[in-house]
Amino acid sequence: MNVLTSITVLGFLIFFHELGHFLAAIFQGIYVDGFSIGFGPSIIQKKYKGITYSFRAFPLGGFVSFPDEEINNIDPEDPNLLKNRPIIQRVIVISAGVFANLLLAYTILILNVTTIGIPFDPEPGILVLATQPEKAAFKAGLEAGDKILKIDDNVLGVGDQAVASLVERIQSSSEESIPIEIERENSYQKLTLIPQNIDGKGTIGAQLQPNIKKETKKTKNINELFQYTNNEFSSLLIKTIQGYKGLITNFSSTAQQLSGPVKIVEIGAQLSEQGGTGILLFAALISINLAVLNSLPLPLLDGGQLVFTLIEGLRGKPVPVKIQIAVTQSSFFLLVGLSVLLIIRDTSQLLIVQRFLNQ
Repeated sequence: MNVLTSITVLGFLIFFHELGHFLAAIFQGIYVDGFSIGFGPSIIQKKYKGITYSFRAFPLGGFVSFPDEEINNIDPEDPNLLKNRPIIQRVIVISAGVFANLLLAYTILILNVTTIGIPFDPEPGILVLATQPEKAAFKAGLEAGDKILKIDDNVLGVGDQAVASLVERIQSSSEESIPIEIERENSYQKLTLIPQNIDGKGTIGAQLQPNIKKETKKTKNINELFQYTNNEFSSLLIKTIQGYKGLITNFSSTAQQLSGPVKIVEIGAQLSEQGGTGILLFAALISINLAVLNSLPLPLLDGGQLVFTLIEGLRGKPVPVKIQIAVTQSSFFLLVGLSVLLIIRDTSQLLIVQRFLNQ
């Protein structure tokens, strides 16, 4: 059921993306002859007012099609053909899918904040979530639930900055003693950390996070609601962009973290186990990812079509068809090849994990 839920969410996000293109064209009076969710043979198909709506065999994708004047017996100079519209109107149609996904993600985050609230402000110190057996934190006596309040008799700060300062101290102090003070069940204790040296950096084998309560609180007013949502949306968008940027600047490292369709469905299934909150978070994350992915300047994606259109605006005439075909074919093989590799890798990893769990 959780897998089905994640696939359904993916399908809805793709539908919303294509709906953006569709409505942007319809509202401008541009001819549209098809609206499809998925690729491959049609499973369900219905024609209404000259537009064929279809649901196809492979739902991880979709497209809005525009009529060919030769096949549909339309005057090639008809102003309602997409290719005859001003550049700005065509840019709106091409960009509408990306903006639809960003708008949807923002709306989902608003809904999430409205229903479950926002976290309390971090308190001083760092919360220990877990420790690894026989590692430095475990040997020092740290336990899950402890709050690290001081290091070297200095009070730690608040939030991510506190975690970053402690991690920096640990990494630069391998095999050296680090005195800390913790709070455990309303009592205070002093412990000594001795980070282990791994690859030239100190490590203690503990999972740390800012000292934040698990409970949430309702927003005080609409300003706080939008301020928190804006921060969350901006953070997710920036991190997603940085992730795709890493494919260019540091491919070997980033590619290990890249997820294909199988992994995305698995992550969705895991998050859906948390109920409505997990499903909403998954939907917002994937919607932002779809927006950023489709913005990439690859011909099969919205970003590539936008590049061709802008070049046409600068040149005053379309990019030669031969060049468009050559670039599109190269892009097609690149995307299909990458997708196949990711599916094989993710499926293999999933089967290995399941085999291990069944032993």
